[in-house]
Amino acid sequence: MSRLFAFLRCDPFWTPGGDADKVSPPAGLAPPAEEQERLMQPVIEISGLSKTYDTGFQALKRVDLTIRQGEIFALLGPNGAGKTTLISIVCGLVRASTGTVLAGGHDIVRDYRAARRLIGLVPQELTTEAFETVWATVSFSRGLFGKPRDPALIERILRDLSLWDKKDQKIRTLSGGMKRRVLIAKALAHEPRILFLDEPTAGVDVELRRDMWRLVQRLRETGVTIILTTHYIDEAEEMADRVGVISKGEIILVEEKAELMRKMGRKQLKLVLQSPLGTVPEALAGHGLALSADGCELVYTYDTRGERTGITSLLRDLAAAGIRFRDLQTSQSSLEDIFVGLVGERP
Repeated sequence: MSRLFAFLRCDPFWTPGGDADKVSPPAGLAPPAEEQERLMQPVIEISGLSKTYDTGFQALKRVDLTIRQGEIFALLGPNGAGKTTLISIVCGLVRASTGTVLAGGHDIVRDYRAARRLIGLVPQELTTEAFETVWATVSFSRGLFGKPRDPALIERILRDLSLWDKKDQKIRTLSGGMKRRVLIAKALAHEPRILFLDEPTAGVDVELRRDMWRLVQRLRETGVTIILTTHYIDEAEEMADRVGVISKGEIILVEEKAELMRKMGRKQLKLVLQSPLGTVPEALAGHGLALSADGCELVYTYDTRGERTGITSLLRDLAAAGIRFRDLQTSQSSLEDIFVGLVGERP
């Protein structure tokens, strides 16, 4: 039995009309104070989580992490950092060595049925039922969670993922990108309140990536919590509310994306010179300037957190040295720059 099927296969335990079936109103309809309080509520609480495999390899080392209801949380890390192991434990596919995980207040071990019914998972691997039709496999996934038939919901999901015209096709006839869409549809079929996307756009075309992120935004508006792992860090920079970085099995940073960019981002001022320079003049050595290979640009890097950026004194010293420029540009560190710096600093 595959691990994904083991996650899905459990006794019918979803009771329509129960508390877990209640859907939060779209963010725009809730009063601001109420919405803010709701978003601060933890939906996943991970405490002291460790995983050591039989080989002795320690994939996770006492991970503590809280994910808030309704947020988009990006979990970033290099290959082998522990991202998939962490997701697999929360989803019940891998047993932790130590620690606890609560999903919606339910312990994933003691109250696994209630925990799993809240969770949807889009795995990294393309694991699909090759000889079933798209419609049948998505509908079956909904039934595994004890949910009643809802053809209108299945149709809406398939249309959102541009799968409606493929609904009667056998999955084995689909392209890799279409199979990825089917995995997403299966994960959404039982209307989860927590959605894990483990490298969801790996190897897919631009159209699917756009469809995927439009769908993510709509889900978020209904209060669904999204946990995303991706190697496309520009996606995390655009979509995420908060960012966590994992390296060698340890969470090394969790921060609001905007605050992370403000605190750790560095800015650069690029000066396009009127006349090229052979070297940086001695009078400007204290500014740490970098000269382009063709001598036509000076680049000044400064910390936005400092009391003074040093730009005023730089411009004054340039004027005193008789160096004139015809254009200037500023740029900010990207999330990818910050991520590479954080991971690169780890021993």
